[in-house]
Amino acid sequence: MTDLSAFPIALRWKPQHPGRIQLYSVATPNGVKVSIALEELELAYEPHYVDIMKNESWTPDFLSLNPNGKIPALIDPDGPGGKPIGLFESGAILLYLAEKTGRLIPADPARRYETIQWLFFQMASIGPMFGQLGFFYKFAGREIADKRPLTRYVEESRRLLGVMETRLAGRKWFMDDEYTIADIAHAGWVRNLIGFYGAGEVVGYDGFPNVDAWLKRVLERPAVQRGLAIPARS
Repeated sequence: MTDLSAFPIALRWKPQHPGRIQLYSVATPNGVKVSIALEELELAYEPHYVDIMKNESWTPDFLSLNPNGKIPALIDPDGPGGKPIGLFESGAILLYLAEKTGRLIPADPARRYETIQWLFFQMASIGPMFGQLGFFYKFAGREIADKRPLTRYVEESRRLLGVMETRLAGRKWFMDDEYTIADIAHAGWVRNLIGFYGAGEVVGYDGFPNVDAWLKRVLERPAVQRGLAIPARS
């Protein structure tokens, strides 16, 4: 039987199936990236719900695996060389899972780096910017009298959507006809932007038809529909 006792996080969120990939997450845009990838890749995994409303991601057990205190984190009991590996940061986890399976990333080296480029674009631009827009548009940022930050984040989010719009012109996916981790990385953030944050109108989302058509294609995938609800809230 696989022994994960070296990982404190596995002592708090005890696995029923320690031989499977252990996912510690919640259905945030970063969290669903990984659950969607696991569903797409049909890897055996066990999800654990981390209640961020109770600050569980800031407990010593969670921080022992993810020192950044953010969702998600993962343990693969069958890591490189057959040894367990713990990972945090959703983009790194996506890349790891793709390389572990040889799927969701092109085999051609040039196209592989092009895919990683778009993965990094989401991590460095779309994710942080849409998250800040959500704070200033939907959450406590509304209470701030100075609206310059909100204006800045709206304008930058609109610019980033324009980058996506140009890339997706004449393409089914970010990498032409090949669905990859680049698509998975972006989908949850755009979905949240127009859904959970309700910021579609303020960023002029209707002016990005290529992005909207792409998002609809992503959301039609059965693995995506499953991944959006994993792990189930306890």
